Amino acid sequence: MPVDARVEVDTHCPYCALQCGMVVRDERAEATVAPREFPTNRGGLCQKGWTSASLLTTPGRLTTPLLRERRGAPLRPVGWAEALDHVALRLRELRERLGPDAVGVFGGGGLTNEKAYLLGKFARLALGTSKIDYNGRFCMSSAAAAGIKAFGVDRGLPFPVADLAEADAILLVGANVAETMPPFMRHVRPAADKGGLIVVDPRRTPTAEAAALHLQPAPGTDLALALGMLHAVVADGLLDHRYIAERTTGFDEVWRIAAAWWPERVERVTGVPAADQRAAVALLGQARNAYVLTARGTEQHASGVATVSAWINLCLALGLCGRSGSGFGCLTGQGNGQGGREHGQKADQLPGYRKIDDPAARAHVAGVWGVSVDELPGPGPSAYELLDSLGTPDGPKALLVFGSNLAVSAPRAGHVAERLESLELLVTADFVLSETAAVADVVFPVTQWAEEDGTMTNLEGRILLRSRAVTPPIGVRSDLDVLQGLAIRLGQPTHRFPTDAATVFAELGRASAGGPADYSGISYDRLRAGEALHWPVPAADHPGTPRLFLNGFGHPDGLARFQVVDHVGPAEPPDPEFPLHATTGRVLQHYQSGAQTRRVPELTEASPEAFVEVHPDTAQRFDVHDGQWATVTSRRGSVRARVRCVQTIRPDTVFLPFHFPGAQRANLLTNPALDPTSRMPEFKVCAVRLGAA
Repeated sequence: MPVDARVEVDTHCPYCALQCGMVVRDERAEATVAPREFPTNRGGLCQKGWTSASLLTTPGRLTTPLLRERRGAPLRPVGWAEALDHVALRLRELRERLGPDAVGVFGGGGLTNEKAYLLGKFARLALGTSKIDYNGRFCMSSAAAAGIKAFGVDRGLPFPVADLAEADAILLVGANVAETMPPFMRHVRPAADKGGLIVVDPRRTPTAEAAALHLQPAPGTDLALALGMLHAVVADGLLDHRYIAERTTGFDEVWRIAAAWWPERVERVTGVPAADQRAAVALLGQARNAYVLTARGTEQHASGVATVSAWINLCLALGLCGRSGSGFGCLTGQGNGQGGREHGQKADQLPGYRKIDDPAARAHVAGVWGVSVDELPGPGPSAYELLDSLGTPDGPKALLVFGSNLAVSAPRAGHVAERLESLELLVTADFVLSETAAVADVVFPVTQWAEEDGTMTNLEGRILLRSRAVTPPIGVRSDLDVLQGLAIRLGQPTHRFPTDAATVFAELGRASAGGPADYSGISYDRLRAGEALHWPVPAADHPGTPRLFLNGFGHPDGLARFQVVDHVGPAEPPDPEFPLHATTGRVLQHYQSGAQTRRVPELTEASPEAFVEVHPDTAQRFDVHDGQWATVTSRRGSVRARVRCVQTIRPDTVFLPFHFPGAQRANLLTNPALDPTSRMPEFKVCAVRLGAA
């Protein structure tokens, strides 16, 4: 039954980190959505947002727990008590036999702040395990690490997204926002209309089509391009000497590297003409207001932290960071990609963006949780390292998965699927039988975005209340209920794991107090009243911090830090056996692993299958033909995809979307080589060959 047959509820889209404002109308038990005026979307929605209500009643929606008695047996419907009892019993047995780290937990960047917070608390207290990480490690970790190194704080956009409308120049690096977050184009359109939009991408994407200047480097060479542009800043007299002296440290060491990367040398490495490098620098350096924004295309590399650092160096050299009207930012991808990495589901963090190995942070959080510091485990392995270790002698024998579809989205997906199947116990919380849930031993059916209250933190660090608009199906429970049910069975007191989202959020605020991401001054009442609250918000009367760094950066001395980085290239360059670069990304109609969007008829009709973009000359070279099926093969596996011949893609590069399952999984190809700092896998480039299917 609906909450009210005539009610309209203001809420936010379930997809990307724009968190577009929308209205949910529940009419005769059928929910519909419509856009509303909100700063991030300005009254617009993309196809995914317009069709998001159909997710709530999608065929195959799970409404009862499923349990598999043994491997090879079918999943069968069971009651909640039986499912929770079964999981708790198995978890207790494993812990008693092998210790707390025999159990792992994997979360997601789409979980609300409350779920992410309680999941981290559950792992560390109810399970006592250090083995927890989440899929945001595959999304934002490189940009986060680079931001912390340079600025002392990681917030995707340290300014409101609406500020971009006043920009004269914007450099988008590895971001195809016209397809991944279409309403964002409204913010960059003014700069594009002035001839000030620059796009860095190996493909001629719809975003690049709108740009005055498209720089098209070979995959894995963005760092060299950033060094060449920094060289041009100095050589062409655009260096902001006063800003560097007053607000930064470390430029001389960085220049010693960049001095060797003159644009003509960079052209030989990247393929980007030296004249275009200089033209891009001139647009940025001569603009009154200018921004540099990075995204997954430049971050998902084994050198992702160094690459993002190189783009930050460029911004600092131009004097753009920490002043009104200009800046550097990272476009967060997942709906709660920002909040999801702040409150404790990441292997090395505690709530408030604190480090788990910081004694003061441990003492504070232990005090809020009412436990001794010694009860908190230390840091655990990163996401891919956790998945790679599953079922091995030293790895977890059980895994609980909330908000992730690992069988499709993980790098080296075939190997990860094998590791999942090697477990003694795999438990998922999902709304449908995703590819990961299909191989689980227990599946908990959980509520969806419009069926529950919860907060999200969008790409600009603004905390949003996503309000319940409809009643969930009978038999479905929230993730908070699942965690409480398991925690009680594992011996935890009921009050330690509340199920009311507002209660969890209030505790989250106390746990985050004094940390970099301080939510302690935020309440549901303030959010319901419509206050625009960007963290940090350290007191109930604090107005929030929409613009960071105006009065200094997050380091103790208030200075931003240039980072010494140099180009090394992709971990797996092409060779005679695998002579092409493969890169992956999203398409307009789909989101992440496609577990949601592939169930929306309008979206699957528009984009029903995997494809591979190939330059016509490359297709002829490998004897594959437009419209026919081909195989793309790397050292890790092969993918089946339909050929699309595209004149504008580089002849040395092919592109595949990563939304499709089975033999069409692009991540069967991807290289799990990890960044040494962020532990981000190298999703965006690997060596492949083409062949007829």
